[in-house]
Amino acid sequence: MDEIVQTISAQYPCREQLIRNLYQYYGTGDPFPPAVYLYGHTSTGKSVILRSFFALLKHTKYAILNAIECYTNKILFESIINRLENHVPSASNRYASLVNADCMKDFVAHLQRLSDDFGYVIVMENSERVRDMDHNVLPMLMRLPEITGLNISVILVSDLPFEKYYIRTGLSPIIKMFTAEYNKSEILVILKNDFPKIHDKLRTILEKAKDSKGIPLAEEELQRRLKMLSTLTPEFYENYLSIFLSVFFKVCRDLKELQLVAMECYQKYCEPVLDGSIEQNDVQKLWRHISKTMKTALGTIYMRMGNVNQNMIQCTTTVDQPSEAVEQPSTMKRLAQTLELPFYAKYLLIAAYLASHNAAKEDKRLFMKNHGKQKKRMQSVIAKAKVSEKMATQLGPKSFTVDRLLAIFYAILDDKVGLTCNLLAQISTLIHLKFLIFASGEGSVMDGSARLQCTVGMDFIVHIGKMCGFNVRQYLCDFF
Repeated sequence: MDEIVQTISAQYPCREQLIRNLYQYYGTGDPFPPAVYLYGHTSTGKSVILRSFFALLKHTKYAILNAIECYTNKILFESIINRLENHVPSASNRYASLVNADCMKDFVAHLQRLSDDFGYVIVMENSERVRDMDHNVLPMLMRLPEITGLNISVILVSDLPFEKYYIRTGLSPIIKMFTAEYNKSEILVILKNDFPKIHDKLRTILEKAKDSKGIPLAEEELQRRLKMLSTLTPEFYENYLSIFLSVFFKVCRDLKELQLVAMECYQKYCEPVLDGSIEQNDVQKLWRHISKTMKTALGTIYMRMGNVNQNMIQCTTTVDQPSEAVEQPSTMKRLAQTLELPFYAKYLLIAAYLASHNAAKEDKRLFMKNHGKQKKRMQSVIAKAKVSEKMATQLGPKSFTVDRLLAIFYAILDDKVGLTCNLLAQISTLIHLKFLIFASGEGSVMDGSARLQCTVGMDFIVHIGKMCGFNVRQYLCDFF
């Protein structure tokens, strides 16, 4: 295997097949394919691997652009030429582009002037935006070798399948490469590689730590904690990650979010070990210590609420700390009050939570006035005698359809409101904020085929309900 593949595979584990495919098309010295479509879910390593791969290739010039920034043809064409020629607009050149390309003809003419001693690669991130440009842009990009006579290739990077967003006539054949989501074992491998970086950060936090009076820790205490930190092994961190992923993997598959929350929770997980109150091999006590923190973090995983979220789960060194049972509801209340959502979006979020944590067969009894009488049978009485671990609110969110979401929304809303584009746009907003995530049928909210999950926690949704004057618990099967 080539040295380039080995180098990048070491940097980005669990993506060796993607790197091998890229090397097969671009690293062997053969002519490049005219166009490649690389797609897959967000946070699966597509962009970072492309940057690292082409940076190591010799005799290849590349340009990486974001189609969102190139909102006109002129900006797109000039940006490509500038980056292929390593020209950076700056104050010294009055922020001028290297060339003036107002149309496709000018763009092709400038490409034809490039040296044929090099191979050229154009990487377009968020490439689905190209379909909103002139109709000739996408077909021409996919046929650049034929038009220019250069060894040039275009890589279209997107989160969406090619067949769904590029159903047009006249498109040239394209090589499709799919990047699957990381599975649980792969995420564990990647997170384990963060161990040195996370311990360096913990060391920095400890050196700046203060006691309950705001005074820096005594040198003796600081050295004792730093010594304890140095005894924490990669196996200790791997045990923590196994606990962490058992809680978070069902709700979140986004690697960046998991890395962020894993770091924040790990600070809290290490706290009793560093102060000597719990032995590092006592997994049971460590789990009891971290469980409430993880539950709180699970309800705010996608919110990015800034200092509020940071203060909630950061590593503290004070002796007199408030109980987490008291701290968590007040924190959730602040989060709910800080979040500025439209009125109907709040009810949509409540409806989504109810749909995620109630069985579909219970909807008629919960939301219809004349649902008929329910016979009390022994098996139903036994089924309702649930322990905490078997409650639907503890087992995690289940998927639901958009039709069911809207049905519950209209059932709990007193006002009569029509099904407008504005209302559907608020569902998309909740998805964009990561309060709702796709379980299947991603990108198809409007046609009703998508299945969604609600990511917010119980405490947060209860406070949202109080702000709307709505009792969420009254409509959850776990509480009656």
